[in-house]
Amino acid sequence: MNIIKPSFPLVAPPWQGVGKKIESLLRKTLKSFELLPDDHNVAIALSGGKDSLTLLLMLAAISGRGFPKLNLSAFLIDGAFSCGAGVGLDFLRGITSQLGVPFHVIDSGQKTLEGLECYGCSRKRRTLLFNHAKEQGFKTIAFGHHRDDNIQTLLMNLFHKGEFAGNLPKVPMKRYQVTIIRPLILVPEEMIIEFAKQQNFHRIMCQCPIGQNSVRKQTEQLIKEIEEVHPRARHNLSLAALNYGSDKALEP
Repeated sequence: MNIIKPSFPLVAPPWQGVGKKIESLLRKTLKSFELLPDDHNVAIALSGGKDSLTLLLMLAAISGRGFPKLNLSAFLIDGAFSCGAGVGLDFLRGITSQLGVPFHVIDSGQKTLEGLECYGCSRKRRTLLFNHAKEQGFKTIAFGHHRDDNIQTLLMNLFHKGEFAGNLPKVPMKRYQVTIIRPLILVPEEMIIEFAKQQNFHRIMCQCPIGQNSVRKQTEQLIKEIEEVHPRARHNLSLAALNYGSDKALEP
């Protein structure tokens, strides 16, 4: 597997163009849903993909600018198979170092394709992330899920389980004693793609062979087909998910 090692011209805020729009939506989300914890400690789930890197840059940018100074730390679950792009660890260490954000790498332990499937892999990786973040004193963990992730989740839950439930902006995971926050949940993926291209960290290839034809990818294709009939489908599905979606994830 070829590991991509691009140069990264780290750009400091204030952003121009799409970066400014993303930061504005992130600020709105943090305030509207009261996402930041009282202790200001926030762990970032960093995969090396465009979403988590955008989240890292934006949280570092707003820290101490209209918000309290945040104590940020980035955590990456590494292994033979990853949902993230093929970005080398040296590249990620360079970014986090420039931002002054500690970077923790945890081995997933997954060495072969045997038994590998998206749902189980996701649960295992999250458990590792939660446990290591707690060991470092973090009980709030930020994920890079954006508006389109939310829409896909909404439709997948509706079609497969008969539940009208997307991704909530804030979810206390009582079993693990941590809280998930999603500061990019109002941000369209197309904005993140444009920003990532501007900053030279856009990579489109998922590194997991199982994920190449996942249900999520198939659902995204379905949404594109729906948009041909209903052009505002994404916008309206996003609103519906946030306004009427199930709070089942909040149950003990």
